[in-house]
Amino acid sequence: MVALALADVGAAYGRMTVLSNVSIDDLKGGSVTAIIGPNAAGKSTLFKRIACLVKGPGLVELSDTDRGSRTICYMPQDTGANAVLTVFESILLSAKQGSGWRVADDELDGIDEILKALRIENLAFRGLGELSGGQRQLVSLAQALVRKPEVLLMDEPTSALDLHRQVEVLSFIADLARRNGMIVLIALHDLNHALRYCENTIVIASGMMAASGPTSHVITDAMLRDIYKINARIERCSQGTPMVIVDGAI
Repeated sequence: MVALALADVGAAYGRMTVLSNVSIDDLKGGSVTAIIGPNAAGKSTLFKRIACLVKGPGLVELSDTDRGSRTICYMPQDTGANAVLTVFESILLSAKQGSGWRVADDELDGIDEILKALRIENLAFRGLGELSGGQRQLVSLAQALVRKPEVLLMDEPTSALDLHRQVEVLSFIADLARRNGMIVLIALHDLNHALRYCENTIVIASGMMAASGPTSHVITDAMLRDIYKINARIERCSQGTPMVIVDGAI
């Protein structure tokens, strides 16, 4: 099963260091990890560093992979795409990255399955330029999933979705990670989503890792006060799920 580890990872844009000294023990396949923290803390930069889209010190190690090529897919928050393509064409183009252009029947069937799983099959032959922000976000997710990644990095993947679709997509991703042995890292601002769907949580603040571990151990009253500057507490609802209750700003 695939495992991901980071050792003293950092990143810089020009002379400005924006991320430093991030170390994480092995994250195992089948797990979902939340990346949380204030705006401009370095969460997106961490994803880009793991995906080798920016350079920096430290080691990103992906081990125990089942394939000859190691697949890390990064789904950015900005879902800009070529508006000339249809939804189906854009997903097919993503599926064929790094391979020949001959398309097999099973590849077409795989795209159909992803469209149905995300309930966007009705959008298949619409142009990307015709879609709403939430629809483009779902298409971006389909483009990542069609590549069958071993590690999926998702930067605010539900920010443009309504609450029902947020819950639906996050439940689907958590189940898919378990079934396929995939490592998923999700940058989230909604801490209640992190508490519900993510086994582990990493806190990034001011370009450094402030905390990491099981979600219930990381998202605490003290962390909310120190990192987010709010008076809040963790309570359990009637079903036993922990949730953040905000009392007010400091």
